[in-house]
Amino acid sequence: MEKKSFLRRTFTTRRGRRLKEHLTAYIFIAPASILIFIFGIFPVFFALYVSLHRWRIVRGDMIGLKNYVTAIGNLSYVVAFFLGLGALAGVYFIVKHILKMKREQDDQPWPAIFPGLSFALMVFAFLNWFYRALPEVLDIAFKVRGLERNEIVFRDFLLEALRSENVLPAWRILLITFLVSVVVSLIILRVWRNRRNIDYQAFFSLGFIALGISIGLLTFTLKEVSAAYAAALEAGTDPGIWPQLISITSGVILLIAGWLFWRRAEKQHTDRSFWLHVLAALILLVGGWLLIGEIPMTLANGDKKVWDGLKVTAFFSLGTVPLQLIISIFLSVLLFQKLVGSNIFRIIYFIPYVTPAIASAAVFQQMFSNRHTAPVNMLLKALGLPAQQWLFEPRGVFTLIADYFGKTIPAWAAGPSLAMSVIILHSIWTFVGYNTVIYLAGLGNIPKELNDSAEVDGASGWQVFRHITFPLLSPTTYFLSLIGVIGTFKAFNTIWIFRSNLALGTTDTFSLVIFIEFFEKTRYGYASAMAFVLFGIILALTLVNNRIQGSRVFYG
Repeated sequence: MEKKSFLRRTFTTRRGRRLKEHLTAYIFIAPASILIFIFGIFPVFFALYVSLHRWRIVRGDMIGLKNYVTAIGNLSYVVAFFLGLGALAGVYFIVKHILKMKREQDDQPWPAIFPGLSFALMVFAFLNWFYRALPEVLDIAFKVRGLERNEIVFRDFLLEALRSENVLPAWRILLITFLVSVVVSLIILRVWRNRRNIDYQAFFSLGFIALGISIGLLTFTLKEVSAAYAAALEAGTDPGIWPQLISITSGVILLIAGWLFWRRAEKQHTDRSFWLHVLAALILLVGGWLLIGEIPMTLANGDKKVWDGLKVTAFFSLGTVPLQLIISIFLSVLLFQKLVGSNIFRIIYFIPYVTPAIASAAVFQQMFSNRHTAPVNMLLKALGLPAQQWLFEPRGVFTLIADYFGKTIPAWAAGPSLAMSVIILHSIWTFVGYNTVIYLAGLGNIPKELNDSAEVDGASGWQVFRHITFPLLSPTTYFLSLIGVIGTFKAFNTIWIFRSNLALGTTDTFSLVIFIEFFEKTRYGYASAMAFVLFGIILALTLVNNRIQGSRVFYG
């Protein structure tokens, strides 16, 4: 009865009801959180772990950033250094947010530092245990060789791995930090009665975690740079890592400072102050660009296959996404006019998207065959043009056009290969219908009264489209362009079907290069490093697109 009355007293107060609501919410989201960790977060961390090792089928020695250096040269040190600085900037913004809450709510949040620090230590203790336990668990595969494989044997080896001398102390530290963090948090909740107690604890925890990540990344990067520099000097070569790191870092800092001065110029109240800010911004921007001019020399030491794959991927993205959007918006405006049979055309345009990609790629492969009897070659001959090798042609499409007219163009203007042009055509054919349907939905959300008012005022059809329809379609365009760019950088299945050795790698996008390194060359560590490079590129493109195009989106 005493226990029951204690629980009733605990959960019937205002503070207890709020605690009960939080506990109920955490219980409901716990299964989804566990699934996301197992199938989403854990594979990412495991891939990062693999990328830091020399890993060919079996795990080798830890080699730090060497896989990344092989892929993109000394730029990997610069990126790791800036990630550490980014985590440090995250600490600044978290502290800034805490101080803002303090001013707005007139609080004293400092007691929450102690549980915040303890929870951060618990997170790092978990990462330490995970890092020590993972190799022991992976080594079970070698221990069961020659033994009967069953659940009992695996369980015994798993317990042995988790109780090893490298893992057990880390597990004890994790338990101690967990208990300490829970006790400290409960004490602060009991002693310091504040409505935003949990919020402050969470923000302080994130701040300490970001600080720890920053210190760890910066220390690890500087250690890797020093080791690589010492090894190069011992071998009698000068890698130039430190000058490149200092030059690129200084250049980026100058670019950021120039951007800040440019943003502040418009807020100045006098012409003199305005032009001084503009002049300072231009000087800083030019200086920054000159300093980061070290990047091309840094990239030159990377893997040629990586940069060739990126170039092919850039051709694929630039040749696919803009044309898809232009054709789609044109078709959507036509189909939105209530023409006779427009519903049938909507279905026809959407059919390529729902057609199995492998089947449609196989059909395109036959249509664009190098045989003279292939449908496209027969069409060219009917028009008086020479037959082409198509998927077997590594030369650039603009080079072929120049050769036909007896002209020559520089190598940098060759453009995508003819083989890649076929893949671009297939991608446009596949996704135009999908984009058209999405644009039709966007057109349906535009109030008809706006177009009618513009027409009454004497606006032409083009003016209505240019000043009303197109701006109001900006959210749809932003969504489709973002998804399109990410999709082209991740594309694999149809490109693999179209791939031919005679194209000399001119159709091998970055995702195909990663696949070849992983499955054909079994360089798991290097392929994982390349996958994280691709992830960083996609993330950077997304942020740039969000900054440039997202700021121009009009949501009505």
